[in-house]
Amino acid sequence: MTEFSAKQNIPFRLLSDLDSEVIRRYGILNDQVGREDAFLEGIPYPGVYVTDEEGVVIAKFFHDSYKERDSPEMLIDAALGRLLLSDDEPSASGGDEEVRISAVVHGGKGTIRQGIRRQLIVRFELGEGVHIYGEPVPEGMIPTSISVSAPPGLVLEDPIYPPTETLRIESMDMELPVWSGTVDIVLPFMAIGELASETRPLDMEHAEIEVGVRYQACDDNSCFPPKTEKLKLHVDLDVIDVPALSTHMGHGQREAEYNGMPHMFRLIRRKARKYPLGMLRLIFKTIRLEWAALRRLR
Repeated sequence: MTEFSAKQNIPFRLLSDLDSEVIRRYGILNDQVGREDAFLEGIPYPGVYVTDEEGVVIAKFFHDSYKERDSPEMLIDAALGRLLLSDDEPSASGGDEEVRISAVVHGGKGTIRQGIRRQLIVRFELGEGVHIYGEPVPEGMIPTSISVSAPPGLVLEDPIYPPTETLRIESMDMELPVWSGTVDIVLPFMAIGELASETRPLDMEHAEIEVGVRYQACDDNSCFPPKTEKLKLHVDLDVIDVPALSTHMGHGQREAEYNGMPHMFRLIRRKARKYPLGMLRLIFKTIRLEWAALRRLR
């Protein structure tokens, strides 16, 4: 692990959990992978715990597939308790003096990679005394909504809206959910193999995302007409990082400089002693994958 850390410029200790003891203690053993999977048996569900300085868990990020990961920026945001947007992330802006709107692709310096979750942040910056509506609102009033048009293979989750405040209008005996100040609406998304695959070079270098924003703003005296904004983002696609192992190389991805084959052989010998039949199945599966990769290159 020391050699790997040095090659990858990792400044902290890494744990080599050979018998999955720590994985089991944390309760994250992947029970969908069993003895019949031999080589993979004992792996954890992929995830991250975020703790405060006292070691108390304040956030956790877990998924049911090793191919899905959260951007480091999402972990940093969870630790800070706020979104930390960067100037080098792709963005587009609109609106007017009362309501300024921006859309930002957050994470990975604004690039899209297979399986890595990013966030589309739609930010409203509202003028003094101005508010916009959440749901529900009476008929005739327009709640704030976000729609997204993206290329196939970009999977978007439902928007995450911040909590609203209650605005009471005494003259109408009515309470309305509103936002004021700076409002961030978050749409997590990630690319699957249709758009950016781990088994082939990129089909295109960029993707275009169109964000539709529908809202109605009001101040203490009157409501402005409903508005619809269209913001377009041009986002770079990127390949994923793969280890320098024969099964992962030659597919057009970014290959590590660190030679992992000696460690792979040690793992194979250990697993072969423990699960001899499972290793044979793994070898046949690997050969099939290698042939498939060669056919794609022809």
